[in-house]
Amino acid sequence: MKKNKSIIIFLIKFFVTYFLLVTFYNSYLQKSQQKGDVFKTSSITKAVADQTVKVLSFFGYQVAAIQHDKEVSVKLIIEGQYTARVIEGCNSISLIILFISFIIAFSGAFKATFLFAVFGSVFIYIVNVLRIAFLTVMIYKYPHKVGLLHDLVFPAIIYGTIFLLWVVWVNKFSNFKK
Repeated sequence: MKKNKSIIIFLIKFFVTYFLLVTFYNSYLQKSQQKGDVFKTSSITKAVADQTVKVLSFFGYQVAAIQHDKEVSVKLIIEGQYTARVIEGCNSISLIILFISFIIAFSGAFKATFLFAVFGSVFIYIVNVLRIAFLTVMIYKYPHKVGLLHDLVFPAIIYGTIFLLWVVWVNKFSNFKK
């Protein structure tokens, strides 16, 4: 019975946290994005695109991030060529919400839970910007591999990162460690 209680508590904590964070994030998106005659992405999505530009510029690429005029996305132009776009789903916030929900559901001491959620979220965000930069360059250099890169390599990087953080959390910091 104790094992079932632990599972039920995990599920309640996970879904309550997830629901609250998603509700807050969706409210933010409703207020910050614009669709219709004029399109505008959320400031977080724009920041991810701009930071991707900074990373690629650091490596010597001529790159720009331009608000798409026909959809809620930001175009990434590398060496004068429209190569990729950053949409809301690319900004890592939905994945950070999932990550935090899991950390809270498998919570440890408050301080450890809070710090791991914050630093893990920052790490996921940074890895995400780097993966978008990597994907943009790879699509620019190998446009015939866009399916492989976007559908397999791209998700493997971010989901692999989150999975490894979860493993570290459960084994080192949570109250469920053995």
